[in-house]
Amino acid sequence: MHPRNRTLAIAALVAYGLLAMTHLLSHAFPAGGGQFTLTRVTQWLLMPVLAMVLWAASGPRRSRLVRLVLVALLFSWLGDTLPAWVADGDASFLTMVGGFTLAQAVYIAAFLPYRGRSFVRTNQVALMSYVAALAVLIYICAPSAGGLLVPVLVYGVLLTAMAVLASGLGRIGALGGALFFVSDALIAIRAFAPTSALPTSGLLVMTTYIAAQALLVAAVLQQKAAVLQQKQVRV
Repeated sequence: MHPRNRTLAIAALVAYGLLAMTHLLSHAFPAGGGQFTLTRVTQWLLMPVLAMVLWAASGPRRSRLVRLVLVALLFSWLGDTLPAWVADGDASFLTMVGGFTLAQAVYIAAFLPYRGRSFVRTNQVALMSYVAALAVLIYICAPSAGGLLVPVLVYGVLLTAMAVLASGLGRIGALGGALFFVSDALIAIRAFAPTSALPTSGLLVMTTYIAAQALLVAAVLQQKAAVLQQKQVRV
């Protein structure tokens, strides 16, 4: 990695950590109102800064995997940002689901070439655990979902597929995918089953989400490093 890119990657990683801490503290100690709250602004900045980490740490020859994950982070940013500008509750929720549906679809495309190393082929127990978790989530949310049931079902299937395929990038990817599943499952339960005894606070949702995205980026960089190492061994 070029020294300039290394410096940029480190600076962006530090910025991501600081933004994450500030954002989580804003959930723990909420203050102020209006459109530009500290919670919203820090959330809007998280994915662009994480994308900068990936972009700087992976250059200059970025693989298909890196390019697609950068696109997935872009759609994640849209899912984080656009709902705040939509007044209607259902429309705002659908805007968020739409952004993250695109993100999950791109993540699936990125991770699909590694399916042979994922739970699809290597761990049937883990695979069936995800299927069971999705079924339980649908069971909890379906009675109150109403007209939103179909988009929630589509998103749930894509989220589960992404989490399973992320395991093809190793343990870090598997953990990232699992935390992403947990984060979005908590959002669904909070939206459609608010009387559930499960903890669904914004602090927990965002802690798992922030960690999930960072772990997926770390898994991608680890995969890139492994490929470079293999090439050097062959030479």
